[in-house]
This record gives sequence, C-alpha cells and structure tokens, in this order.
Amino acid sequence: MTTPARDQPEGAGQTADPPDLSDTPALSGRIGSFRYWFDDDVWEWSPEVAVMHGYLHDEVVPTTDLLRSHKHPDDRAAFDALVATMRETRTHFSSRHRIVDTGGRVHSVAVIGRTFADDGRVAGSEGYYVDLGVIVGDSVRAQVDSRVQDFREHASPIEQAKGMLMVMYGIDEERAFDVLRWRSQQENRKLRDLCRAIVDAAPARLSIGEALRREFDLVVLAPFED
Repeated sequence: MTTPARDQPEGAGQTADPPDLSDTPALSGRIGSFRYWFDDDVWEWSPEVAVMHGYLHDEVVPTTDLLRSHKHPDDRAAFDALVATMRETRTHFSSRHRIVDTGGRVHSVAVIGRTFADDGRVAGSEGYYVDLGVIVGDSVRAQVDSRVQDFREHASPIEQAKGMLMVMYGIDEERAFDVLRWRSQQENRKLRDLCRAIVDAAPARLSIGEALRREFDLVVLAPFED
C-alpha cells in the first residue's frame, strides 16, 4: 500500500490495512486495494491500482484531483458526486466506472468498498479496485456482454439458475432445483435448456440498482467467520 508523505491521523495504526494481494499470482494486476480518509481527503493505493492508472509503484501520490483526472469524461460528474456524498454522509466508496490510464487506454473497473473506523469513529472507506479489462472504444455494454457470454460458456447454466433462485427467493439449493425441475416439466423442456433461458433472460429483464450493488459490496467484504 502506498502511503502519502504525511502525518498519519492519530490512532490510524489501530485499523488493519486491506489484505495485500500482490503475492497472489492469479489476481496480480487485476485487483488492488485502496483506502480513503474522509477528513484529510487523502488516498492510499496498492501497486496494482497505480498500474491500472498507468503509473509505477511510488511514482505519484494519489489525490482526489489525480483520480478525477483519470476518470472517463462521461464518468467524472458521477465521481464528483460520489466523493461529495461519501465525505458528507461518511459512506463507503463503491462504483462501476471507466478510467483512462497514462497511455490513453480506457479500463472498465469495479470498486468494492466498505467504511473503516479510527478511534471508534468512521474515518474513511477501503476496499478493492477490480480491473475488468481494457475497453476497445467506448462500448462498456459490449465489454460486459462479452464477459457475461464467456461466463455462460464455461459455467453450468443449471448452477447459475439455481444460484439466481436461491438469492431471489431466499431458498436453499435443493428447493431451487425442485423449482427448476417443476418448470422443466411444465414447459416440457430439457432442464439445461430451461436454465439457460432463465440465465439469458434475467440480465435483460432485471435492473439491479446502484443501492443494491452497494449493499452486495458489503456482503462481499464482510469479515469471514468460522
């Protein structure tokens, strides 16, 4: 984690840094951590996040202005509003947007964040940047569709459909499978074909709002408990 040359807030050492992912080969370069201090308007980022923006580790000190300058022009207004809301309401930084690196390449990124406390008070937001890939042109939808299609081709549509039902209806895996088999019999279609149809139709018909995505971010970042 790159720490700006400044005095750390009193008690900052009481809060652990996000996990260091730099030694994980499968994730190296695609996922990196960050931390943002609300009161001081100070950012910290891992080497991976620096590289996503086109910088070497320790080449620059991340600031709000620097991060804003790398946002895609169409996403800057949303970034400004998010930072203002984050500092005012002391909420976490979570977003899906585009960044333009120093080489002019446009990356689609997902930011998954949660708040952290210092001396019992919410002090900032921390979490991860996930680089979804370099965008050829400005078609974010085309890039997302490509990744969704790739996932569909390499994962069982039955497992995907079961997972959808389990989340949407709050049921267990066995009950989800029962529902799918029942629908398969009703429609007189093979189970796999029915599940593929559900998986294909759901993203087109269901709109997941940003508020729900942010709540899911907190689920992803919740501390693991045995």
